[in-house]
Amino acid sequence: MAPQATPRLVAKQFKFTEGPAVDKAGNVFFTDQPNNKIWKYGTDGKLSVFLEPAGRANGLYFDKQGNLLACADENNQLWSINPQGQATVLLQDVHGHRLNGPNDLWISPQSEGIYFTDPYYQRTYWARTTPDAGLGGQNVYYLAKGQRQPVVVDDQLQKPNGIIGTPDGKQLYVADIDANKTYRYQIGPDGKLTNRQLFVEQGSDGMTIDNQGNIYLTGKGVTVYSPSGQQLTHIPIPAEWTGNVCFGGPDRRTLFITASEAVYTLAMRVQGVQ
Repeated sequence: MAPQATPRLVAKQFKFTEGPAVDKAGNVFFTDQPNNKIWKYGTDGKLSVFLEPAGRANGLYFDKQGNLLACADENNQLWSINPQGQATVLLQDVHGHRLNGPNDLWISPQSEGIYFTDPYYQRTYWARTTPDAGLGGQNVYYLAKGQRQPVVVDDQLQKPNGIIGTPDGKQLYVADIDANKTYRYQIGPDGKLTNRQLFVEQGSDGMTIDNQGNIYLTGKGVTVYSPSGQQLTHIPIPAEWTGNVCFGGPDRRTLFITASEAVYTLAMRVQGVQ
């Protein structure tokens, strides 16, 4: 953190905030899933609604073309939303089986393939009350660029949730929130994951990474770990639950924190990665 910095409340007008993602200019987009909106927090410090309705979007991430990819939970899809707010469905099922509810995603900067987690969280706006039995559980998937169907890259987690990769595209971190563990994988040239290792004995909702390779986990505040898994600091947040984090601002030195009904910013010495 920057010297003397403390979390600054931006607004507390939401129902449950999630999924922050930063565009090339440093603007942060985040979701208020219960209210079915995607908000924009501009580099000018102003809040505005980017998209409503928003497919009950949860996790978000920008691709290289400036499109906002969203885990659209309403109909268990992946969306690509262009800068004008027009959505295209990238994925709606796996070989005819309904996804549980895509939760969080990360795009490899090298392959431009999409890694996403698919836990089952029962939603009040769904007609169904059970997972699709033919899907095969709660998995981590990889959707290669240009492909219409994803492949399962890990089916051994209890409830995969937060996900983030390194900027060189060589490593992936995935949190198993029910097992209270976060794992690190090596990413192969075909996008497959190998060498799963326990990173830390802590789960996470969302997560991010800085330019020193430190990993930021969320839940009860924000906990920061070095690449070796050593806890560096814990950032308390005055909220019942801290859902997610990302780096924003023109210089990527502002930690943007979604925390239940509120969003916060925190000035940092380190930077987020592009």
